[in-house]
Amino acid sequence: MIAPLLWMITLSLKPARLTYSPPYLFPNTFEWQNYVDAWNAAPFARYYLNTAIMAAGITLGQLLFSSLAAYAFARIKFPGREVLFLLILGTMMLPIQVLIIPSYLTVLSLGWKNSFFALIVPRMVSAFGIFLLRQFYLSIPRDLDEAAFIDGASHFGVWWRIILPLSRPALATLAIFAFLFAWNDFLWPLIVTDDPNMRTIQLGLVMFQGRYSTNWTLLMAGTVTATIPTVIAFLLGQRQFIESIALSGVKE
Repeated sequence: MIAPLLWMITLSLKPARLTYSPPYLFPNTFEWQNYVDAWNAAPFARYYLNTAIMAAGITLGQLLFSSLAAYAFARIKFPGREVLFLLILGTMMLPIQVLIIPSYLTVLSLGWKNSFFALIVPRMVSAFGIFLLRQFYLSIPRDLDEAAFIDGASHFGVWWRIILPLSRPALATLAIFAFLFAWNDFLWPLIVTDDPNMRTIQLGLVMFQGRYSTNWTLLMAGTVTATIPTVIAFLLGQRQFIESIALSGVKE
């Protein structure tokens, strides 16, 4: 797992004349100018801004809507609940290619092409997020809900004041997955945007590669800068991500 990352960093720091030299993992040259040249070769600042807005919107949307849906499936009894939940789980078995055409036609009919609405709204909720949070909510004792209801809390109050604070590990896990998926997504932004000003970082790297097809040092420098936010996101959430003890909120 680490070897390709080391090779990427090493190649990004090589002089262009050493691109096709025998590969080595640990850098012995440090051409920091490659990063400056890569940043100036394309409007990477705009690509970063577009990707950051898209990733933040998708992550926040998944945390909000997936947690609300998961609460309904885990805590509220209503007719057809189990059937509806199974139908939602069934969508996880559909390949993304099956959903692209109807999703694109919907975006097109709403006039959202080349907009952040097209990049964010269709992916603000996911079956995986609903399933992940629903399973975690089932592990939280219902005694807390009943105590809150006795004190006059509504379902929204229970969700906001009790469920969410106890679900930080699950929410952090979903946030990391959603952010990584959105940041690294290539296919959907390629389909719904053709305006250069709406390109994301992944589309920018492809255009960059086509423009500098022989200069792999600049391409790797751009790839390293595109990888940094995902590494930071994981480092910020790793404590919650690897937490294996479920928080119940009940002392024994």
